Amino acid sequence: MSRPGAGVAYEAARIRFELGEAVRLRREQLGLTQAELAERTGLKQPAVARFEAGGTMPTIPMLERLAEALEMRLSVEFQPLREAG
Repeated sequence: MSRPGAGVAYEAARIRFELGEAVRLRREQLGLTQAELAERTGLKQPAVARFEAGGTMPTIPMLERLAEALEMRLSVEFQPLREAG
């Protein structure tokens, strides 16, 4: 991580992975297939698969569509990088 920008790239990958995992877990809780989720969101099944695998960074409108399809409310927040010591 000593290369310039490596930390930023790592953080972006972590966010993509966590978002994809959260969508997959909720989809499975609801008993939906990727194809069913795709139909609910207006996406294609391969796009859902890529998203769940952490392969794409979604837009806010896409997250809103996913949240609605998964019967959830989207919440976006900022958190401090470090706690004040």
